[in-house]
Amino acid sequence: MDHRPQSIAPDNTIEDFEVAMNRRQTNHHPAPVIDSSRRTFLYGLGASLGSVALTAMLADDAKGTANDDGPLAPKPGHFPAKAKHCIFLMMEGGPSHIDTFDPKPMLEKMHLKEFTREGEQKSAMESGKRYYVKSPFKFRKAGESGADMSDNWHHLAGVADELCFFRGCQVDSVNHPTAMYQMNCGNRFGGDPAIGSWVTYGLGSENQDLPGFLVFPEISYPQGGAANWSNGYLPAYFQGTPLRPKGSPILDLQPPADVTAGRQRMNLDLLAKLNQRHAVDRPDQEELAARMASYELAFRMQTQVPDAIDLSGEDAKTLQLYGIGEEETDSFGRKCLLARKMIEKGVRFIQLYNGTWDSHDYIERAHGNLIRGVDKPIAALIQDLKRCGLLENTLVVWCGEFGRTPDNGIRGGVAYGRDHNPNAMTIWTAGGGCNAGHTIGATDEMGMTAVEEVHHVRDFHVTLLRLLGLDDNKLTFYHAGRFKQLSQFGGQVIEKLIA
Repeated sequence: MDHRPQSIAPDNTIEDFEVAMNRRQTNHHPAPVIDSSRRTFLYGLGASLGSVALTAMLADDAKGTANDDGPLAPKPGHFPAKAKHCIFLMMEGGPSHIDTFDPKPMLEKMHLKEFTREGEQKSAMESGKRYYVKSPFKFRKAGESGADMSDNWHHLAGVADELCFFRGCQVDSVNHPTAMYQMNCGNRFGGDPAIGSWVTYGLGSENQDLPGFLVFPEISYPQGGAANWSNGYLPAYFQGTPLRPKGSPILDLQPPADVTAGRQRMNLDLLAKLNQRHAVDRPDQEELAARMASYELAFRMQTQVPDAIDLSGEDAKTLQLYGIGEEETDSFGRKCLLARKMIEKGVRFIQLYNGTWDSHDYIERAHGNLIRGVDKPIAALIQDLKRCGLLENTLVVWCGEFGRTPDNGIRGGVAYGRDHNPNAMTIWTAGGGCNAGHTIGATDEMGMTAVEEVHHVRDFHVTLLRLLGLDDNKLTFYHAGRFKQLSQFGGQVIEKLIA
């Protein structure tokens, strides 16, 4: 038999291709392809029962009765959810709680007195004599709840009563990449699935024509790179899809002018048949199945995404609300408005990045500029979600990877800054069943460590999952010989953060 590749003219039909392939594979007997989502479920049953069920599943698949639901099809949670969607605002670099939402009057008295630290983790930036440093910003009480905010949060103060502040969170790492991994993935060494991956794995997505987990990064990716939104050991369907911050958010969104939708459909059908033949002999390669699904998703996205990312239909009042067209707020304002539009489209989890908040010196200038860049867009996002009736079922999270210390950075008390601090930070949430209008937990009088309602970040992760209707102890995946979960080995729901 001639096994040389046989050419197929561009205008030939798929049936012509089938004839050509059959001439080459007359002795090939394909094995049934096992649906990977069903296999994942069977692993969740445990080894003994799963092995029995697997035999039955193979028989069903051979009869062509496999479950046709896609891996991102909507799924029920473990119990009724307070939130259906999540927008995660990641302030990469470590915003200073002392200079944003956790005022420390004692630092006024201790300003420029020598600071020493014993028995604590030290970052690579720490050297020489160090001094206590007061905040360069004044603080005020905002809203009826009396939330503490530095006075340069002009717009966020207007939605203060929608926010729940949490001052008791702690992480393990003093360095950016490992702390970023832990905040985003639960594991400071990387390689594990991101929160958004776990959420879409557990709940699927309401729109099958868009990715379930979207990421809006900066031009420069955060420390730790794309692993911050990786699917880790979960199937590749659940990885985050980053949208470009400049130009078209998605490249090649529009096909060339001479390529019709019909021709694209024929090309994809032909490619699918090629991939399916390849998959028959490799039923355990979930990456191939995910690639096949991504081609189909890309085709469907061509009808959904142009409208979703087009801001020209928004009225001038909305654009002004988000600060679009203003130099300081345009970039993050566009991200926030796109996030609202994607939530309207049914996307499950969206993460927005802003950086870098790593102010080891000149904190007044650095944090001042950063706050001006996000203050108006974030306030607009909360107002707009509420106006559209979406805030009630959309959980908004604001955080960094850690907080900062009460001492100056590396310039000997001249250009004041702060070092990394894994023992104290401020996180706030809005919407989605959070305990709005309250401040939970506290740090000591210097802001060095959490002292009330102290919880490891794993507890915060478990609480976010609970608000979304998921039980961390049930949201598991069998990998490397054991069942794994976002919290690594279980956590405690922080009940005070839930309304």
